[in-house]
Formats: sequence, C-alpha cells, structure tokens
Amino acid sequence: MKKVLIIAATAVLLIGCDQDAPKEVALDTEKARFSYIMGQDVGTSLRQMGDDIDADAFTEAFRATLKGDAARISAEEAGKIKQAFFQKKQQEEQAKMAASGEANKASGTAFLEANKQKDGMSTTSSGLQYEVLTPADGAKPVATDTVKVHYKGTLIDGTEFDSSYARGEPATFPLNRVIPGWTEGVQLMSVGSKYRLFVPSELGYGERGAGPKIGPNSALIFEVELLEIVKK
Repeated sequence: MKKVLIIAATAVLLIGCDQDAPKEVALDTEKARFSYIMGQDVGTSLRQMGDDIDADAFTEAFRATLKGDAARISAEEAGKIKQAFFQKKQQEEQAKMAASGEANKASGTAFLEANKQKDGMSTTSSGLQYEVLTPADGAKPVATDTVKVHYKGTLIDGTEFDSSYARGEPATFPLNRVIPGWTEGVQLMSVGSKYRLFVPSELGYGERGAGPKIGPNSALIFEVELLEIVKK
C-alpha cells in the first residue's frame, strides 16, 4: 500500500510540473496534508535521481494508466528496459567507486610515505604508523580485551568522520572486533596514554570504505586515548 501511495504522489507531483503557474493548494483537510507530505517524501527521492527521470514521459504514462488506455510499452519490454537501466547504473557506480578507490590509494600511499619520515614517527611491520602524544606506564591490553577509549577519526585531508569527544562519551568495545589498525595500534598503548595512529587502507576499511565519508581505499588518522581496560 505504501508503495502505491508513493507512486501516486510522485505522479501528482510531476503533473504539477508541466503547468505554467500551478496554484497553491489549500492544506485544510487531512487528505490534502497527507498528500503534501507524500509529495515532500517523493520529491526528495526524485531529486536524488537527478536527470534519470523524464517528467513528461512519466506524466503521460500515469495519465494513460488512470484512463485505462493501452500502454505504449509492453510489460515484457518494460521489464527488459528496467533491468538494463539498473544494470547500467550499477556499472556506472562500480566504475565511479573504482576510480575513487585508485585515487584514494595513490594519495594515501604518498601521504604515508612522507609521514613516516617525520620526527617521532614509528612504523610497524604491517605498515601502521603511530606517534606518541602522551606517554604512560599503565597496563597494555591484548587483542581479546575490551577497552574504553576516547578518540577522533579523520581522513588525511582533515575531514572528521567520527569522534567520541564530539558525542561527549567514551567508546567501549572488544579490541578484536574493530579494524586491524585499531586492534594492532591500541595494543601498543598503555592505559593513560594518547597516540595518533596513521592507518593504511588495508588496515582500515579497504576497498569497501565505510559510510558516506570514508571512501574506498582511504588512509585514516585516529587520535586515541586509552582510558581503561575493562574487566570481564
């Protein structure tokens, strides 16, 4: 039912687009208000599709269907067209991700190569780089421990994508349930210390990336403060 309502609202929205001066509708009934909200929802979705929607063709098909007129495209042909369209969009997205991944990999490699030459920087055999910001003599965790930390994560261009400081609450997690760069890096730390970790993409989220800000093959930077090894 919800899908039907969304399609109907889309059509109403597009029909309004081909009028020279659409009048403002009075939102004085429950039906009108609900329809308006549905139009907002669908308008948001259509805006994300950009130029993939032809409003005139959509409107013609909707009006013809309401009248019961014969479709200009058969159901069989429609299925093939939709399948080809979505395959094309998928291929375009994969190509875009691949190009982005190659660019991120190149920039990350160059950044880390220069970064490891800096004073106070250490590099492990895996390629993880770290800098001790605040030393401490406390206990060190092992991979099977659960730790409590404060942290901030950024891309190499400084874009922040996560921060427990911003949330105002430390994070607690099993050390073997996070990205490899964290599992390795936090084990180097003593309770009370603060490190800056420089994580190559293969020790981070790799080719898949994560969320809207971490693209494929992105090198990452974390400032990590080890607050506690949580007792089981």
